[in-house]
Amino acid sequence: MVSLPDADSSASTPARDHRWGFGAFLAVYGVFVLSAVVIGALIGKPRPGSEDTITVILVGTIVPTLLATAVALGVTVWRGNGPRADLRWSFSRADLRAGMKFGLIGLVVTTVAAAIWTRVVGEDNATSSLGSLVDDQRMPVVAAITLFLYVWLVGPLCEEIIYRGLLWGALERLRWGGWAVFSLTTVIFAISHLEPLRTSLLLVIGIPIGLARLYTGRLGASIVAHQVNNFLPALAVLLISLGVMTP
Repeated sequence: MVSLPDADSSASTPARDHRWGFGAFLAVYGVFVLSAVVIGALIGKPRPGSEDTITVILVGTIVPTLLATAVALGVTVWRGNGPRADLRWSFSRADLRAGMKFGLIGLVVTTVAAAIWTRVVGEDNATSSLGSLVDDQRMPVVAAITLFLYVWLVGPLCEEIIYRGLLWGALERLRWGGWAVFSLTTVIFAISHLEPLRTSLLLVIGIPIGLARLYTGRLGASIVAHQVNNFLPALAVLLISLGVMTP
């Protein structure tokens, strides 16, 4: 039986002393959306099954997230005390253990939720936006592995810096309580993926990840939980893009 760690006192930390707030999160999210639009306009719409589709998938998926994350980290340096202090950046053994526990719990819960959700909306509507891109696209091994590592490790790291790091710290600065911060960040995390049909499923996915952040008071645990939760979807993307598994 998996035991949960006790809620850390830092989950209800006092107001932060940094000089950035919710506006910083909006600016970071704006960078993400704007860069995705610009990249899409520059690359254009490739022919189905063409090699250009691989570029669209990799560049259009990875670059906007990396740019937004870089801006988020820059904000903590420019207007605060750096990511370690402002975002509660930590990767101790306790963070790894808590992240693994919440990640495994989340993996079970979200797998069950995804199965139920697929039965409700139908398989044709159950695919994520990234999944729909790779469904009919065979990729070279290097490109497939790159996408796998992004979905499994890099993407969760970036998203946690933005949502459970920057956004979380902005709401704490407004003297919101821990559970209120957890609730709002979970909702914003789900909505900001811009996949309306999957929002309810993304809410379920975000709950154990947010709990890892809430119970430890540190970002490292939620990063690990997110990465554990993303492993099976990332593996499915890898196998589909290599033609080993059919969607």
